[in-house]
Amino acid sequence: MSDLKRIFSPAGAFAEELPGWRARPQQLAMAEAVERAVAGNSVLLAEAGTGTGKTLAYLIPALLSGGKVVISTGTKALQDQLFHRDLPAARRALKSPVKVALLKGRANYVCHHHLERNLSDGRFANRDDPKWLAKIASFAKVSSSGDRAEADGIPEDATAWQYAVSSRDNCLGSECSHYKNCFVMAARKAALDAEVVVVNHHLFFADLWLKDEGVAELLPACNTVILDEAHQLAETAAQFFGETLSTAQLIELANDTKRLAAVKAGDFPALRRSAEELGKVARDLRLAFPQNPVKSTLAELKRYDKWPDALKAASHTLEELTKLLATQAERDADLNNCFERAQAVQGTLASWQRADDPDTPRVRWLETTMSSLLMHATPLSVGAMFGAKLTERAQAWILTSATLAVGGDFTHLKTRLGIEEAETLCVDSPFDYPRQGVLYVPQGVSAPNTPEFTESVVNAALPVLEVSGGRAFILFTSLRALEKARGLLIDAFKSRGWDYPLLVQGDAPKNELLARFQQAGNAVLLGSQSFWEGVDMPGDALSVVIIDKLPFQPPDDPVVAARIAQAEKNGGKPFMDYQLPHAALSLKQGAGRLIRTETDRGVLMICDTRLADKPYGKLLLNSLPAMTRTRKLEVVARFFAAEAQGKGADAETVE
Repeated sequence: MSDLKRIFSPAGAFAEELPGWRARPQQLAMAEAVERAVAGNSVLLAEAGTGTGKTLAYLIPALLSGGKVVISTGTKALQDQLFHRDLPAARRALKSPVKVALLKGRANYVCHHHLERNLSDGRFANRDDPKWLAKIASFAKVSSSGDRAEADGIPEDATAWQYAVSSRDNCLGSECSHYKNCFVMAARKAALDAEVVVVNHHLFFADLWLKDEGVAELLPACNTVILDEAHQLAETAAQFFGETLSTAQLIELANDTKRLAAVKAGDFPALRRSAEELGKVARDLRLAFPQNPVKSTLAELKRYDKWPDALKAASHTLEELTKLLATQAERDADLNNCFERAQAVQGTLASWQRADDPDTPRVRWLETTMSSLLMHATPLSVGAMFGAKLTERAQAWILTSATLAVGGDFTHLKTRLGIEEAETLCVDSPFDYPRQGVLYVPQGVSAPNTPEFTESVVNAALPVLEVSGGRAFILFTSLRALEKARGLLIDAFKSRGWDYPLLVQGDAPKNELLARFQQAGNAVLLGSQSFWEGVDMPGDALSVVIIDKLPFQPPDDPVVAARIAQAEKNGGKPFMDYQLPHAALSLKQGAGRLIRTETDRGVLMICDTRLADKPYGKLLLNSLPAMTRTRKLEVVARFFAAEAQGKGADAETVE
């Protein structure tokens, strides 16, 4: 018997270490595929259905390989879960002495320099900032890591954190007086010394990009790279292989320079005046657009007549400030840092304004928030850049997720990431979906492009909520639809005398909403994109997931529109090759919130009748878990009526 078969057997190491452990052939199959890829320094694309146990399926062969391993996850929360829960379990099972390290981006670590400087200055935007900053200072004195996630009692979203961390722009590097006891440098040193390093996708791609720019390598050279939640890679890569400049960056540069000019260059008033002018023109640049959020391509900018002059003024003022900073940079490390930042911002602005290179097509577009303007240059494809990384050196690359393939086909992922050769593996979930779940596509719901669609969705959802006793996520593809549904549901709950707590994305932090949902036991939660994935809510509290419409990307989004146009120009079929596979993977992510354990039972309700009516609906259906399918409300009612008896679903089909 091989090592893996012994470890993953019913009497193996995990049977002793993990309560409730059971052997799953799907997990072993994935572990064996990972072992082959590691041994052969090859690329593996592995889709593992919910409940497979994919984390341990890649951790065990990676640890057994004896080489250096970098593991990247989709979010910081998953990163912490992997480091603090899954890795210790794997090491205990193997009795492995390997050194492990957790590495996050610099904004997650207290910066002694900026903390000390801002405590001394005492200039804060909010009344509570001094109180929280003092607590952060106390934490920094006793912490060995400086990781803000470990600062008990200090909210992670407290605005005071902005005064206690550094950014790539304002870090002084080796010029800093606290360089020797810097938390960021300590974390990087630990990562270089470790055999297994856990990062997240944002840091991973930032490192790929920064190394290309000549910055010291942050991650150790490794034998194996494991990218979990790999369905996010193409979009994350596009952020880092592209460029973004915001008016918030300009204002931050202006404010830092103005403050330093007063303290370090009081005899040179022109510097302070120039910094004040940059802050003004940056705000004017934002005010050249409406207050409501805007997304606009270059071609659409003609409608904003104040924009050209505002951009010209910002460019000119930035140039003047950079020249003045050059004359003062030698006075002080912070002033020199401002000079280098100004040069970098100038370079980004010049690059954004430059004509596009046909060899590396990109889309230049603008986006506004309530307080800032962001100028983006996004590559239309990251395939050439990412694909080149896979062949740079002899390494194994493991890309895994519950949603990588469309009907077992990995073409969409391969194309987007520039992967030419790879072993592929699809392992199904061990769950008994036909017994545990019902897929309900209601009849009579209005078409998704009609004004009454959201009202029709709510009307179709109400009888399901009644028979389920709440216990539902309702997931929307737009915030506008979510807000409209909130009002309709408040009225409906009131008129029916229902006491289901109604929780809405944005009313509280995500983790707080999820905790309240779990505690209530009969709540209804309205969510948008951030609740479609990365949410694990096992048990009876969540028994219904309602999705309003198929998650096609909006065709008027500047990046989506440009990619569609590029595909058409190249003779492709953008709907079938890009839009439909993307929607299938997103739909599968949303559906995956429902059944999380072998004992979960529930109803997945998709209110978009295109799933049943359109020819492409079959492809989308085949990408979803094999639940019992129905278009009849009475089947849903019988399912919940039988819940107490533990009976399975009725065998119906979507018609």
